[in-house]
Amino acid sequence: MFTHIVLFKLKDKSEETIQKTKDLLLGLKGQIPCLKFIEVGINVIHSERSYDLGLYAKFDSRADMEAYQVHPAHLEVVEYIKLVNESSIAVDYES
Repeated sequence: MFTHIVLFKLKDKSEETIQKTKDLLLGLKGQIPCLKFIEVGINVIHSERSYDLGLYAKFDSRADMEAYQVHPAHLEVVEYIKLVNESSIAVDYES
């Protein structure tokens, strides 16, 4: 298995923007066959070092995660995230 984790810090901290971003990410489920599991959570403990959303995704392999990265459905969500994202960090590892 391969794990992909991304934390997003959004420019607009409104509930609507955070929820829309979460919904778009979760909408990838079922659209990308190699995406085996996806969970997106909204941060509930706010501090200076907090991020607004966390994405946790599982794939059968690194190659599947790389295929996900260039899938048209993912790229469409990425275009929206580019508009609302202030910063993000990611970690990817064999699991």
